[in-house]
Amino acid sequence: MMGRTEMRRALNCVLTASLTVAALWLLVLPDVNSWATLVVVGIGMYWAPVFREPWEAQAFAMALALHERGLFTWPEWAATLADEIKRAQAAGDPDTGETYYRHWLNALERIVAAKGLADAQMLARYRDAWDRAAERTPHGTPIALKPEDFAD
Repeated sequence: MMGRTEMRRALNCVLTASLTVAALWLLVLPDVNSWATLVVVGIGMYWAPVFREPWEAQAFAMALALHERGLFTWPEWAATLADEIKRAQAAGDPDTGETYYRHWLNALERIVAAKGLADAQMLARYRDAWDRAAERTPHGTPIALKPEDFAD
């Protein structure tokens, strides 16, 4: 199992990583038969992208990466995600699928905090820094966090 410092570094790398959807599926579905199934089910039947926006793919990638690094088990993840979805439904989420990856982000924040990797203050600091970086970044340009984004 990784130490706390290594996990923080891994989280920072994952938070700033930009993986493509194709690369994600190659990580998840390494054999040709699974890939063919994904193509038929994910695109052929529904004619819709697997992820609506890049941040959804990144949320997916974060969960995979943090699991791979031993932060949580799949049963822990499933329970946390299910709880987030139940909370959202209780709060009035219409459960149309459009907010699914928002639940992933909330579940990631909860599990990272529960494991002691980051607390609510650290997560808020990164959210604020991301907002600052997004404001100064021209549309269509990748957002990059800089030290000044973390200034209070």
